[in-house]
Amino acid sequence: MIPGAFDYHRPDSLDEAIGLLARHGDQAKILSGGMSLLPLLKLRLASVAHLVDIGRIPGLDYIKEEGGMLKIGGATRQVALERSEIVRSRYPILLDTVTLIADPLVRNRATVAGNVANGDPANDHPASMIALGATVVARGRSGERTIPINQFYRGVFSTALAPDEILTEIRIPTPPARSGGAYFKVKRKVGDYAAAAAAVQLTLGQGGEFERAGIALTNAGPTPLEASEAQRYLLGKRAEEAVITQAARMAAAKASPSADLRGSIEYKRDVARVLVARALRRAVERAGGH
Repeated sequence: MIPGAFDYHRPDSLDEAIGLLARHGDQAKILSGGMSLLPLLKLRLASVAHLVDIGRIPGLDYIKEEGGMLKIGGATRQVALERSEIVRSRYPILLDTVTLIADPLVRNRATVAGNVANGDPANDHPASMIALGATVVARGRSGERTIPINQFYRGVFSTALAPDEILTEIRIPTPPARSGGAYFKVKRKVGDYAAAAAAVQLTLGQGGEFERAGIALTNAGPTPLEASEAQRYLLGKRAEEAVITQAARMAAAKASPSADLRGSIEYKRDVARVLVARALRRAVERAGGH
């Protein structure tokens, strides 16, 4: 199919892009990688009067460690994350996540920030960013503000971004020593959304106890799900199998998936339980535990 008619804008600066959003309001949409938006437009499941392409604005494509943070620019492609030596050596959960997104053709065009900002509960990066304790940077007419990722999602395709704001950067705290993370996903075929997926990022104390635990689920409800009770349960406990099993049960119990061709509600909850346990074990191993 062919999208409905729209005006295409290619601003040269963030200020120009923000001005276009402010001028056109709900009639405008940001185009970053376009791997989610363009299919919706082509299938006429969405329509837009003004498309604002930020993909060529300079200064938004980077991955760097600075000030105790990993910073990912708003126009950084998925493939750049996949190839980054910083990510490979220090943020294995992000490498797990990006290699499970769609296929190489999509990852060559899609952006990390677009995956985060889209508000689709089936997208993969949001759960990993919640587990990592990330913050997003939004810039609009009123200036720049930061939003904790676990306060960013409001509902299906709904986020805390104002109509004139653009997600310009993702900030992830640099993990301390004895930290590890993992992302596991079950899908029907390459490129499909998850039937269920689980993200875990943790830090172990010298005695093998959990000092920090972040757990989040993909496609487990109308927004990415932070398993807060399971996180609190782990703190201070040793990384033992019985503890991991109980935390996985607690995380899955909070899931509220929808039944579809990928499985029933009961099936998806049980898959989530299994994946949380696997992610916890892998994260403990990567943190230097047993």
